[in-house]
Order: sequence, then structure tokens, then C-alpha cells
Amino acid sequence: MSSQPQESETCTIDLSREQQWVVHHVLTTRADEAIDDSDSPPAWLLTLVETIESDEEALTYHQARKLHDALKRYAKADETPDRDVEPATTVTNRLSTTLEAW
Repeated sequence: MSSQPQESETCTIDLSREQQWVVHHVLTTRADEAIDDSDSPPAWLLTLVETIESDEEALTYHQARKLHDALKRYAKADETPDRDVEPATTVTNRLSTTLEAW
């Protein structure tokens, strides 16, 4: 049985400007929704937003998994603009490959 990687282990993800914008949009929308529900956004979400905004490309397993899941939902949502589907799907596929290799 395999275990999840340690939080100190990271993977590198290279994002185009368009992909970075979509990732930022998905994460900040999720944070806004938590705030609208009178909740605090989860710590992992705030850390991931900071990572993306600072042009960092190193993600922990947990961050990569959470980002993968959020982008996958976004890409499949009916209300997602067509222009965002391809960048979200591309990053999701790249993260899937990375997570499987981890």
C-alpha cells in the first residue's frame, strides 16, 4: 500500500498566462464563496492563491490535488465560459499525470 507524499515534497507546474488567470479565477471565486457563506476560506486555498499570485510553480501534493479537483469541476460546469474550458482542462490533465506519478 502506498502512502501520500510528505507535505515538504513538491512538484513543479508551468502555467501559461491564460492558465494562470483561470487558476486564479477558480481559487479566488472559491474563497469569495466561503466568505459569502460567512466562513473563512480554508488555509490551503489561501496558501495556494498566494503561491499562484507570486508566480511560484512548486505545489505540494495536497495543493496539486485540491487544484486538480477544483479545476476539473470548473471545466465541467455548465456556466464556465467556453474560453476557460481548454486552459482548465489542460492544467487538470497535467496535474492528473503529475499526481499519478507521485
